[in-house]
Amino acid sequence: MLSPFTERRRQACAHGQPGSAPDETEMVRILQATGRYQILRKLEARPIAAAPRPGYPLRAVILDTETTGLDARKDEIIEIGLIGFTFNEDGEIGDITGVYGGLQQPSIPIPADVTRLTGITDAMVLGQMIDLAAMRALIEPADLVIAHNAGFDRPFCEAFSSIFARKAWACSNSEIDWSARGYEGTKLGYLINQSGYFHVGHRAVDDCFALLEVLALAQGDNDQTPFAELYQASLRSRVRIFAENSPFDLKDRLKERGYRWSDGSDGRPKAWWIEIAEEAMDDELQFLRNEIYHWEDADPPIQRLSAFDRFRGRR
Repeated sequence: MLSPFTERRRQACAHGQPGSAPDETEMVRILQATGRYQILRKLEARPIAAAPRPGYPLRAVILDTETTGLDARKDEIIEIGLIGFTFNEDGEIGDITGVYGGLQQPSIPIPADVTRLTGITDAMVLGQMIDLAAMRALIEPADLVIAHNAGFDRPFCEAFSSIFARKAWACSNSEIDWSARGYEGTKLGYLINQSGYFHVGHRAVDDCFALLEVLALAQGDNDQTPFAELYQASLRSRVRIFAENSPFDLKDRLKERGYRWSDGSDGRPKAWWIEIAEEAMDDELQFLRNEIYHWEDADPPIQRLSAFDRFRGRR
């Protein structure tokens, strides 16, 4: 039995095309038809629309930063990438309205591990400054700012410019149920590869374009795109419950349920805390009263959050 490539070559020769080979599209089709290959396509940047189409009245920005470290109180942004696009209330993505990528020289040499990860060197950022006007042109009209780790990016961005503090933020890592969509992880590299693409990662604009394609892709039986799910999540209120003065010997029970420790240095109560959907608040309070405090009238501190409040850094 002839292999698919051999059969294709035989057919080409039979049609008077000796030595001709299948074109790229046909090669992909042949390989996929064998069931033995998975094809990854290189991500291509979408073009900027000269005039955005009507029917997409809302604006969003996908944002990514590269920094000198992990602490927004002392480390600095060395690169920022922004992609602006339109969308509608149903979470359907329209057109690209603008793209900006800029480098910034930090006050210290870039650590070697950051250069290994990002490829950004001290020579590349020498004398470079992020264009605040170009950045503002995309951020100011945005109804939503999206980052794949908003808890990391938002504090850095707010330290860099106050324009980010007045915006609604969404996190494509934590506010989309990727496992329910069949993904094995939430890192951007996993999401891209499992979506059938590859790209050059850890440069800000490239990562933004990669995230846009993943957010726009509906796979399998789920007709709703990840972006539509993310937009709906951004509209819902969340609550943080602080298990203040909880018994020390029950800390493991709290950790098992998803509580995290706050040492009080960021202005929050010094306590174990959890962030949940508002509709789950009554059940969570009942858990605390029954299993932690053993007191029906226990009233732990509660903080309500919208997309304008979430993912802020320490104050």
